[in-house]
Amino acid sequence: MEETLHWQPAATHTELLAGPVAEAVRALADDDVHVAAIDPGLADTAAFCEKYGVALDESANCVIVAGKRGGEVRYAACMVLATMRADVNGVIRKHLDVRKSSFAPMAEAVELTGMEYGGITPLGLPADWPILVDSNVASHNRVVIGSGVRRSKLAVSGALLAGLKGAEVLDLATGA
Repeated sequence: MEETLHWQPAATHTELLAGPVAEAVRALADDDVHVAAIDPGLADTAAFCEKYGVALDESANCVIVAGKRGGEVRYAACMVLATMRADVNGVIRKHLDVRKSSFAPMAEAVELTGMEYGGITPLGLPADWPILVDSNVASHNRVVIGSGVRRSKLAVSGALLAGLKGAEVLDLATGA
C-alpha cells in the first residue's frame, strides 16, 4: 500500500531540513519548494519511490563526485534522474578537469556538506562546488530530491535546480 506524501512549503517547515538546506531554502524565497516528511528507513530512492508511489523518473539523485588535480581535491554535486547513472569518468571528470573522478567517500561527503548520507541535496552545498544538473532533470516540471536529512524529501522544479548559483546544465547521464 502506498503512503501519502503531505507536501508543505519548505520555507515554513525548516525543521524537516538539514541546517544548510534550511538556510538555502530561506535565501531562495521560492514558494515552489515543498517538503514532505517520510519514513527515514525508506529514504533510499527505490524504497521511497515504491512506498510513496513516486515514479523513478520523477525522482532525482544528488551524487557528490571528487577528483584530484595538482594535489587539490575538486568536488561537484551531480543531479541525475533515478533511472539514469552519472557519467562520472566521462563528462563529469572532464568538467572537473581531473585525471580520474569517483564518488566521494560517504564520511567525506557527509562531513563537507553537513547533510546525512542518503539525503544530500544541491541546496545548501559549499558555495565553491559546481552543481551539475543533467538536462533530463532540468527539463522536469517537478522532481523529488533529498532534503539534507533522511526523514524528508523536497519537491522542486528542474528549472529551480538549473538556476541555482554555480549550477550548469549538461548531458551528464547514461542509461541505468
